Amino acid sequence: MPMEKSILIVEDNPNMSSLLEEMLQVFDYKSVRADSGQEALKKLEQEKFAMVITDIKMPHMSGLELLKNIKEKTPQLPVVLISGYSIKEFSSDPKHPKPDGFLSKPFLMSDIEKLLNTLLA
Repeated sequence: MPMEKSILIVEDNPNMSSLLEEMLQVFDYKSVRADSGQEALKKLEQEKFAMVITDIKMPHMSGLELLKNIKEKTPQLPVVLISGYSIKEFSSDPKHPKPDGFLSKPFLMSDIEKLLNTLLA
């Protein structure tokens, strides 16, 4: 499988990350899982990814902090935020770079497909 078909999933809930991993497999994307922002940054140094999908609410480093870190180093890498909360509160903060997309919990296959088609087509 080509390297550019690999997506980094950053989610501290293993059930959520495995669900997302299974959904991405349906569209022929390989995923690598990280359960923290710190782990995700390490993996990003070691491997190339087509996209990062990260939960917003995580201990130690939030998805917003991770987004900021990624965009400083690799602004062209698409970053998608996962949230079970209202997205408007996150998108209006001028201190944070804008994410390339949002996924609301619970995910729908159609949401994932739309995201992949928009960001990686």
